[in-house]
Amino acid sequence: MSTATSTDVPGSTTSDRVRSVFVRELRTVARTRTFLFLGLVLVIAFLGLAWVGGGARAGYVPTIVDLLTPIELLVPIVAIAFGYRAILADGNRGELDVFETYPLEARELVAGIYAGRAIGLLGAVLIPLAYVGALVAVAREDPFGRYASHAGADSPLLFVRFVVVTALFALVVLAVALAISALANTTRSVLALAVVALVAVLVGLDLALIYGLDAGIVSESMLAESLAVSPLSAYRGLVFETIVVTAAGTGPQTATPLASVLGLLVWGVGSLAVAVWAVGR
Repeated sequence: MSTATSTDVPGSTTSDRVRSVFVRELRTVARTRTFLFLGLVLVIAFLGLAWVGGGARAGYVPTIVDLLTPIELLVPIVAIAFGYRAILADGNRGELDVFETYPLEARELVAGIYAGRAIGLLGAVLIPLAYVGALVAVAREDPFGRYASHAGADSPLLFVRFVVVTALFALVVLAVALAISALANTTRSVLALAVVALVAVLVGLDLALIYGLDAGIVSESMLAESLAVSPLSAYRGLVFETIVVTAAGTGPQTATPLASVLGLLVWGVGSLAVAVWAVGR
């Protein structure tokens, strides 16, 4: 990332200042080979899983079922990688001190960084999924021949819905990563926080929900809504409730879509608010 200069952060309007930080982040993403490598890993992983698992030949919904668990693991890892050092790196290079000499507010800095990193992350996640969609369109044989449990309507529109929900999930985890980056003071601490965040997103919150259900804190009647507490559970519930169950035409309620969307939004907006607070303190 280049050091800020007087031309990097113009002081005319809020949109100009956010756009300057945004462009700088896009350049950083484009120059960072690690991000390109992560995107290539996702292309290979998604295409390989779709083909080897047989989903690509069975239809869109079977492909989604094949990809769901790997995506629950890989997307948070990639999202954390894109954002966990974004703000800390500025602090380590003294760029946050430089920014204090400009009329750049904390919310503008966070918005620009988030927008730039989000473009890179969406490219890394959505391009592989687009390849998978194209593979299914070409390789699809009998959409219901391999997966009897998905004998309902199988449509590319359901795959598009899956892509949109996955993009939302990735953006939420990126916001969490930016909050971590803003809160950390050293490289060691940000690594520790990143690991803790990954464990919490991938395992911890789900285990907390299971414990709450077992202890009677969470009632069975409220379980569908309670899944929104965990971003991963909210994402999984949205996929099953709005895509898999929709395709099957019947099945038990796996989540409340409105609660799941609100849960993801709370995690995303709340994390960005924490990042703004930490930068401006």
